[in-house]
Amino acid sequence: MSVKRVALLTAGGFAPCLSAAVGYLIKKYSEVAPEAEIIAYQYGYHGLLTGNYVVVDDTVRENAEILTRFGGSPIGNSRVKLTNAANLVERGLVNEGDDPLAVAAERLRADGVDVLHTIGGDDTNTTAADLAAYLHENDYELTVVGLPKTIDNDVFPIHQSLGAWTAAEETSGFAQHVIGEHRSNPRMLIVHEVMGRGCGYLTAQSAAYYHEWVKEQEWLPEIGLSGERWDVHAVYLPEMSVDLDAEAQRLRAIMDEIGNVNIFISEGAAIEEIIAEKEAAGEEIQRDPFGHVKLDTINPGQWFAQQFAKRLGAEKVMVQKSGYYSRAWHANDKDLALIKEMCEMAVDSALAGKPGVIGQDEDNGNVMSTIDFPRIKGGKPFDITRDFFVELLEELGQPLAAAK
Repeated sequence: MSVKRVALLTAGGFAPCLSAAVGYLIKKYSEVAPEAEIIAYQYGYHGLLTGNYVVVDDTVRENAEILTRFGGSPIGNSRVKLTNAANLVERGLVNEGDDPLAVAAERLRADGVDVLHTIGGDDTNTTAADLAAYLHENDYELTVVGLPKTIDNDVFPIHQSLGAWTAAEETSGFAQHVIGEHRSNPRMLIVHEVMGRGCGYLTAQSAAYYHEWVKEQEWLPEIGLSGERWDVHAVYLPEMSVDLDAEAQRLRAIMDEIGNVNIFISEGAAIEEIIAEKEAAGEEIQRDPFGHVKLDTINPGQWFAQQFAKRLGAEKVMVQKSGYYSRAWHANDKDLALIKEMCEMAVDSALAGKPGVIGQDEDNGNVMSTIDFPRIKGGKPFDITRDFFVELLEELGQPLAAAK
């Protein structure tokens, strides 16, 4: 397939892979299709709708490897849903009566784009699927190839999303700093709120990484430096039913014995209960353009702290959120290898005119493939029976709760 112009965009929340993915795509195209011009829409679909893009020049092509050393996104992100016309009119991105998909398609046509690479999570790639379908139905055969970015690792049917390993590693590192506070009071409760709206992967994986870090350290309990005090004592995920009374009894015994309790929770844990409680109190629940509850306005960590503080007899309570610490960091070596592999396949697929999302296909033995857009959807739950998580809970003495 002859490609004259390639466009890149990153969208949704940040993950530790966006900058590297942009870098590796530029590098691969420069190697195999140097004649193809590359543009980057600024701030995701926002830039696509407004025609805001930069041309990737020779300096960037020659130094694209630099992008793999940084987090965030050099070309910017936003949350834009092309099928939510009312929101886009309100934001001034389209005019009243416009079809946003048509606006985006005409922009791509006017910009002469042959290939569009979308780097984002389920919302980004399902939006790309909507756009690809519209383009096909209107006889504009542009090839759209997506890359799966999400620290939640919750995209069907993709086994491992880009950036999730790094985010879990950084979340563990955050806890290593924060949990040092456990001796700041004789009865200390620390709640570590981890990103994860509907999927507990990041919380589970980061808690497992943290627990392994605790096991690897040398301790001096004779002076009070003990692994028991530093360890995580409970992990709560959106996929788990939590018996607060039973857990409070278990954790109260730990508090009585060692003087502190450390909890990891997903921000989506018990969210239905929290929302119901707030709505019953007459509070309005804020949502984003995709209809998701704005979890930073809900504060699940504070809710769990309130549920446990009195029950545990805590004298001091600290709630800390690691999300923005972990999600914009640069990819670790393990993620970089996966990002590079996916980007190379993305370019090959684009040049072959094969649209879809690149990923390890769980329905096909986790083989790296170009997955058809209609098969991509969000909301994949974390499997709480995965070996590493079951082993973690066993070592913590926490009963494996029933799945919701």
